[in-house]
Amino acid sequence: MEISEAEHEVMEALWDGAPASAREVFQRLENKKDWQERTVKTLLSRLVKKGAIDYVQQERSYLYSPCFDREAYQIKQSKKFVDRLFDGQLSMLISGFVKGGELKKSDIEELKDIIKQWEKDND
Repeated sequence: MEISEAEHEVMEALWDGAPASAREVFQRLENKKDWQERTVKTLLSRLVKKGAIDYVQQERSYLYSPCFDREAYQIKQSKKFVDRLFDGQLSMLISGFVKGGELKKSDIEELKDIIKQWEKDND
């Protein structure tokens, strides 16, 4: 499922606390985005049609919730990104950060810890 940047902003607001009404989502976003409440409602409708969020009616309003969690989405999108731009080779992505001077010592330590944990879990 493809989610636009604007739709992703709405998803982030829902991942920060769901269920939430359209008004609550708008309030979470109003300091970040120069959107009208109607824009947020339109984005919520699109996300419902895509199956990314669901809702329940409570009295006169709708409460929206994501259909998948943030981490699952991040993992899927990360893989898609690496597949598309780096032909599936994660090492090429990391190499780009190293060559560009974007990798900090703390990043390297964290990557080492992740690899150690992976090796421990996969022995």
